[in-house]
Amino acid sequence: MNIPTTLKYTKDHEWIKIEGNIATVGITDFAQGELGDIVYVDVDTLDDTVQEGDVFGSVEAVKTVSDLFMPLTGEVIEFNEALEDEPELVNSDPYEKGWMIKLEISDINQVKDLLDAEGYKAIIEG
Repeated sequence: MNIPTTLKYTKDHEWIKIEGNIATVGITDFAQGELGDIVYVDVDTLDDTVQEGDVFGSVEAVKTVSDLFMPLTGEVIEFNEALEDEPELVNSDPYEKGWMIKLEISDINQVKDLLDAEGYKAIIEG
């Protein structure tokens, strides 16, 4: 299982790549493996400011639908439109081509509450 050390994580299995005040968000390799074949990614919060912990969208797999939770408070500024035609990118390349949203972080101090790779690994190996 791939858990890049350069990223941050949440207990809800989102990964976060921080670049200045912009965060790129997706679901982890572990999460996509648990969900199975992803057939649809729904994000209806583009251009909205969403609070940390609130739902920003959902991911639909063959057998289940799972909510996606905001790791940080901020404005959703971009959706990965490639997922409209190829939602399976979340399965095949969760940390690169399978990213879901980019957000402008409202409170950079929230970043300190995110998990590092070791903290996330401890949760999934629990």
